[in-house]
This record gives sequence, C-alpha cells and structure tokens, in this order.
Amino acid sequence: MYHKIKKHTHILLHPTKEESRWDKVINGFIIILILLNLVAVILETEPELATNHAKLFHDFDVFSVFIFSVEYILRVWSCTYEAKYKHWLWGRLRYMFTWGALIDLVAILPFYLGTVKLFDLRELRLLRLVRLLRIFRLTSYMKSAQVIANVFKNRFQELLISLVLTSGLIIIASCLIYFAEHTAQPEKFGSIPRTLWWSVVTLATIGYGDMVPITVTGKILTGIIAMAGVAFFALPAGIITAGFLEEIRKVKKHHTTICPHCGLPIEHEVHADH
Repeated sequence: MYHKIKKHTHILLHPTKEESRWDKVINGFIIILILLNLVAVILETEPELATNHAKLFHDFDVFSVFIFSVEYILRVWSCTYEAKYKHWLWGRLRYMFTWGALIDLVAILPFYLGTVKLFDLRELRLLRLVRLLRIFRLTSYMKSAQVIANVFKNRFQELLISLVLTSGLIIIASCLIYFAEHTAQPEKFGSIPRTLWWSVVTLATIGYGDMVPITVTGKILTGIIAMAGVAFFALPAGIITAGFLEEIRKVKKHHTTICPHCGLPIEHEVHADH
C-alpha cells in the first residue's frame, strides 16, 4: 500500500510520465498558480498597489508557499520510486541537488528567510524578487517548456562556442575603434573598457548614438563591425532553431506510454501511416 501511494504520488507530480484526468487537473492548477505568482510579484513592485493590498499579497504568498512546500516535500518523498533515486537517504539527497529540485527550493526559500527576519527590509524586497524564478518550475509541468530546456541543454556546447566568438569579436572591435578614435574623442573613446559599450550596441545593431566615430578610419571600421555583428549575432539563433527542429522531430517520432501492468514507460515509434 505504501509503495502504491508513493508510485501514484510520483506520477501525479510528474505529469509527463502518465496522462490521466487527475494529472491534467494538478498540472493545470500548478501552472495557473505559478503564473498568478509572477503577476503578483510584478504588481507588488507598484508602491500604491503594494500598500493598499498588502494583506492580499501576503495571504496569496502564504497560500502559494504552502502549496509549493507540500509539493516539494512530496516530490522528495516519492522520488525513490525512480531507480536512480532508489536509496532512501542518498537517493533523496541526490534528487534534492538536481536542477528541478533546486528551483523548487529557491521558489519558496525567500518566504521562510523573510519569516525568520534574517534580512533587513531593503534586502528582503530584493530577495522577494527571487520569486520570479518560480517561472522555471513550469518546465516540470509543461511539455513545451521541457522542449525548450532540452534545446539549451543539448546545444550548450555550440551556444558556448558562439558566446566565445561573439565576446572575442566585441573585444577586437573595441581595440580597433579605440586606436581609431581615442585621439579625436578622448572623452568618449579614451580607453578600451569605455569602448566596450560602443562595441556591444554596434555589434547588436542597436546603435544608441551616444558614442559615434567621427574619423574616416573609425567610420569604415564601424561599417565592417556592424555587418560582422549581423552575422555573428545570427549564429546563436541558427543553433537554437536547429535544436528546436531536432527536438520537434524527436517528439513526433517517439512518444511514451505507461504499461498498465508494471507502470514502467514503454517507448515505441509512431509510424507515418498511423
């Protein structure tokens, strides 16, 4: 009986493992609660609303933290249903240090830290903004959010290389424009660190206009750098797009069902003619 309850609890809290009416109900409730929390955090930054409806915001936060705390405890308790977390102690500790479990903990931590008065009022206000991280909990309940997470996870190395290349281009552009402009405009391009801001807005093709080259060499370099920026900043977009296409193909090609006898997932291929 104990193991059966643990199994059903684990499946209910992981809606992608099985599709049932109660899965969808709990799934929808948690998603709505997370979104309402984000709205509440945003509205609470408005001083007039925060003052006039302080009790409402507080009561809603208490209710949300209660739900999220119960959910977190049940997740930690039922995680031993999975083979990789089978050990009653080390399995749970291992689960508690997973990305999803850490997000769950951080989502409720500001409330408890504020309750024990470990921070002054200014620090507490900043800490309460950490509640915005509750949006990442959607990855546990929305398949589309899991697809996004998988894209960034699987394409991490490519995105990292893209970031390194872009950072290198920003530094090179800063050096070039510094040597071209620092004599003509020492107040704006007086050093390479000051020029980094210009490189970022130019490569991103934003161009605020607060720092503009006036020398012929500087203008020529600006044109080249701006064109290079278009190509380099399109690189991560291409990587992410390719990742999305790959994940979508995987979703269409495979889907998981649960064996009604043993409760384990069964992966099988969906043929085009079905």
